[in-house]
Amino acid sequence: MTQATSLKVTPLNAAHRAAGAKMVDFGGWDMPVNYGSQIEEHHAVRTDVGMFDVSHMCVVDLKGENVRSFLRGLVANNVDKLQVPGKALYSAMLKPEGTVIDDLIIYFMNESWFRLVVNAGTAEKDVAWMNAHNAATNAGITITQRRDGANAYGLIAVQGPNARAKAWEVLPETKAATADIKPFNAVIVENTSFGEVMVARTGYTGEDGFEIAVSVERVTDLWNALAAAGVKPAGLGARDTLRLEAGMNLYGQDMDETVNPLNAGLAWTIDLVAERDFVGKQALLEQGQTAQFLGLILREKGGILRAHQKIIATQGEGEITSGTFSPSMQEAIALARLQR
Repeated sequence: MTQATSLKVTPLNAAHRAAGAKMVDFGGWDMPVNYGSQIEEHHAVRTDVGMFDVSHMCVVDLKGENVRSFLRGLVANNVDKLQVPGKALYSAMLKPEGTVIDDLIIYFMNESWFRLVVNAGTAEKDVAWMNAHNAATNAGITITQRRDGANAYGLIAVQGPNARAKAWEVLPETKAATADIKPFNAVIVENTSFGEVMVARTGYTGEDGFEIAVSVERVTDLWNALAAAGVKPAGLGARDTLRLEAGMNLYGQDMDETVNPLNAGLAWTIDLVAERDFVGKQALLEQGQTAQFLGLILREKGGILRAHQKIIATQGEGEITSGTFSPSMQEAIALARLQR
């Protein structure tokens, strides 16, 4: 199987191919869609444990004396909620007209260091937007992406009911630091058998687990060790069915630069109450919410729900943004936006 030269690759690309993964073009990245059976991979995560290569996501470190103030104005959620080192926050970065540049996770490391994880396909424009905001506000922040070059990270998401136990089996040095870690928190553990790792109790499946950042030099070793311990590799297909069952948005389908986040079910990620101003706040206050974001289940058997299908309901008319067949529920499910 030859890899298209134009596609970007993660440091785990060779491991996927050695495992016989079916590779696809995912937003310009050569990524595994499955390793033989998407359904088996889905059920492994729901009932036991599976792992995903998420190294195409981009870690961005923001450092400087004014970094908290900088983020107060950059993102829609309020970073003042982050007061304990390692605490994470889900938020959106908006354009002045109130539409979504990207959704991201922000980790508070210390008062002069916040860490962001942004989506793969938006990473370049995200960093460019941050740099422009940095210049416009004279914040003096150092912005460093950690996906390429020296000090780059590989990212592995270990997800499922047995995810933490398996992660501790392979990374026993992290157990003491992460045994009592709450969801949406992270710790950095130095001197493990795979070097320094950041372990975050986050994920994109609706299951418990860890997202683990490790140097690109050691990420293949960690992947292989997890596989040897019985953690099943899973591809983009299972990742999509899992996140849809959990009602989680996907950037580029459920929201993008044309969508007001209030119309994408993301009101809970936006703080319009605090006095602070942020890019897009005025537009959101003026526009308000004009559409309802709903989860759908197709009760009749034999059908399938797909993106862009028209929906007519008592709540209004609209279209499906994401749809699939749920392996867990054995029903067609979807997310849809209906105009009020």
